Amino acid sequence: MSDTSHHRVPYSVGEGGVAARVCRPNMAMAMRLRFTRCHVALVLGCLAVATAATAQQVDTRAIDAVFSPWDRSDSPGVSVAVMRRGKIIFSRGYGSAQLEYEIPITPATVFHAASVSKQFTALAVALLTADGTLSLDDEIQTHLTFVPRFARPVTVRQLIHHTSGIRDQWELLAMAGWRLDDVITMDHIRAMIRHQRELNFEPNSEHLYSNMGYTLLAELVAAVSGQSFAEFTQTRIFEPLGMSRTHFHDDHQMIVRHRAYSYTPSDAGGYRNAVLSFANAGATSLFTTAEDLVRWLDNFRHARVGGPSIIEQMQERAVLNDGEQLSYAHGIMIGTYRGTKTVFHGGADAGFRSYVVWFEEPAVGIAVLANLGSIQPQRLAHEVADVVMADVLQEATAADSTRDKGRGQGTRRPFAPFSDRELTNYTGVYYSDELGTFYTLEVDGKALVARHRRHGDIPLSYVREDEFRGNRWFFHQVKFERKAGLVTGLRVTGSRVRNLWFAKR
Repeated sequence: MSDTSHHRVPYSVGEGGVAARVCRPNMAMAMRLRFTRCHVALVLGCLAVATAATAQQVDTRAIDAVFSPWDRSDSPGVSVAVMRRGKIIFSRGYGSAQLEYEIPITPATVFHAASVSKQFTALAVALLTADGTLSLDDEIQTHLTFVPRFARPVTVRQLIHHTSGIRDQWELLAMAGWRLDDVITMDHIRAMIRHQRELNFEPNSEHLYSNMGYTLLAELVAAVSGQSFAEFTQTRIFEPLGMSRTHFHDDHQMIVRHRAYSYTPSDAGGYRNAVLSFANAGATSLFTTAEDLVRWLDNFRHARVGGPSIIEQMQERAVLNDGEQLSYAHGIMIGTYRGTKTVFHGGADAGFRSYVVWFEEPAVGIAVLANLGSIQPQRLAHEVADVVMADVLQEATAADSTRDKGRGQGTRRPFAPFSDRELTNYTGVYYSDELGTFYTLEVDGKALVARHRRHGDIPLSYVREDEFRGNRWFFHQVKFERKAGLVTGLRVTGSRVRNLWFAKR
């Protein structure tokens, strides 16, 4: 039976005491001392009443029930914080930050916040626009000369809104043979973008999430400000907001006190380490606490960092060339939950899961950070909102839940349409100059297989003529191209990379 009482204390006003040393007091001094003690007792009594009143505003047992599955020392877990109009009204940790040592999660535990990072990157860019040192409509190559010039210009605004067409860095790295638990540095990502020749689509014609875009924004902040991205965000954002346990983690060897490590469920029961060694920032790598995140969310109310104009700009939603307005704004999404406007974003890397949400009225911010890949922080944050805002939320509607229906995946068919000889038309070595890697396509039994030195075998299922489908997240679709009837190459499409060219050698 786990004992978590030592870290399940609600946030409250701290108690203090007064110690006095008196040598040979006279009567007047004694009277004054008695008065002082009575005064201190009265103040402490008032503080206790105020603390009790604050605690009564939050049904802590109901929130505890939301997180009860992870309220044990032998499980990864969650840190949660709630702020209402500038006051943290609830903050607790559940489960273990490091299973190997049964170190409990507390409000001070530091998590990798994954894509929750993006709103801070977007804010850093917004601050530079307010400084007058760049414009959102600048071409990115104006400031970052290592970025290739594509067939169409790519602007800062398009990177912010994920409408640039820039391919996603994680998927490109995976296609190139990298594992996402490799050490991945800013230099590695810069080298990747230098060799890109094409975009996924014409800029601002579509919306497709691109982590590469936000890494480039971090590079932009450094180039324009003359500071490193980590230094700029520290001095211009985190320190002014009192986010004392927050930083952008661009050095995988840096020691971080009180940090959580991430885990995934094991098929055999229990948990496995989910290794994360990122040494890059902008799209990800914010290290922070739940309490620091709600301090940031409260900036949507008081606007101490940036001022009202920047806060308004942050919430400007993307508009595509055809006039369609998206829910994605500047590293955040705009929506509603049970009749209340929300500003929100989530994140997932390795076993870390994160979600922050700001309710414009009644000015409530909720942050949920988890170190287990199976935890769903958005659902948990909404359940907390149901508790702390029960008096203002409307009945749930279908509009509260936006589901990505995704794109059709095509119909998989057996290999019956092919003879062995027909399959051999596709065999050979295919090389990508953009990635500096190759795949060898061979026939294995009756199946076509793409083989890579690091990834091993990727079976390909027939879809239609010259089109196959792989079973990896970065290798969804393979389309062969021909010239005079002969296969000259193939294009690979994943989730966030489209039509990457591999020439047949």
